[in-house]
Amino acid sequence: MSNFWEQLPKPFFALAPMADVTDPAFRRIIAKYGKPDVTWTEFVSADGLASKGREVLQRDLEYTEGERPIVAQLFSAHPDKMREASKFVASLGFDGIDINMGCPDRSIEKQGAGAAMIKTPDVAVAIIQAVKDGIADAGCDIPVSVKTRVGYNKIQINEWIPLLLAQNISALTVHARTRKEMSLVPARWEHVKEVVVLRDQMGVATKIIGNGDVKNIEHARVLAEEAGCDGVMIGRALFGNPWLFADTTKSQGVVTPKKLSLFSRIKRIFFKDKDAHKYWLHVETTIPLEERLRVLVEHTKLYEELLGDIKSFSIMKKHYKAYVHGFDGAKELRMKLMEAENAREVEDIIDNFLS
Repeated sequence: MSNFWEQLPKPFFALAPMADVTDPAFRRIIAKYGKPDVTWTEFVSADGLASKGREVLQRDLEYTEGERPIVAQLFSAHPDKMREASKFVASLGFDGIDINMGCPDRSIEKQGAGAAMIKTPDVAVAIIQAVKDGIADAGCDIPVSVKTRVGYNKIQINEWIPLLLAQNISALTVHARTRKEMSLVPARWEHVKEVVVLRDQMGVATKIIGNGDVKNIEHARVLAEEAGCDGVMIGRALFGNPWLFADTTKSQGVVTPKKLSLFSRIKRIFFKDKDAHKYWLHVETTIPLEERLRVLVEHTKLYEELLGDIKSFSIMKKHYKAYVHGFDGAKELRMKLMEAENAREVEDIIDNFLS
């Protein structure tokens, strides 16, 4: 299989992996209304995939052809488990495998994975090799990438990044904050530029992807130009806004803005998500209200269809806070949606509101 990273425009735009967000339902909605250049799955436990109980976790990896190129993100601190899981994932037909070395979630870090990898560079190197070995075991030839941060408690670009770039990985996503900073301070994209300079000095071909506080495609273009990176990964701004990636047109490998941007009015609204324990960035769009609410219903039905038997319906509700805002009656509508127990009730509530 060819390395799809070499076929992408510059800059390219990627859907970020987000736990309990970029599930199969959300990815299908994104692919339908605003397909990115690269799609990531939410991160999945390699240890779990290497166990007998992999069936449920495998559901998180279901994808459609319309989502390609699609990259599966795995996490583990055990090379043997990562090798076995990578063999399995490669056999599913993914276009690439990404290693999570940046997640600050405590439950992930307790396993020695995610951002904890920054503290164990030897293990990180072994994990990268394990993924490559697993892919080879499957008889496949797909690229390996890594997503990380610029340090753990402090900036560690000069120590941490060259180690990763030396491993012959195809792409490196750099979240422009340390692990300690979580998402509580503004992302500092000058650090992404530092990583690009290091990459160039080392003479490696690894694509550098910047990540952190990207508001829309126009903003992404500016950040990419300033940092000199190859691509931009967008996460929180997609909440309630599956049209975000539609703000590009692709012609002969060149990405150009549409004459009339769908997202000309930008408004940053932060609100506390009690389930995720973090602040989500919300971007206001010019999409008509009725269309926004109809897609909310479509998203809900798809979630229930694909994941309703294995995941709590409450996970879907975090999206309602983003879809439903900025109009008269939004607060009251959100309150009703939060009390809904299934897709049918959600559809009835929306129908009543619109009528």
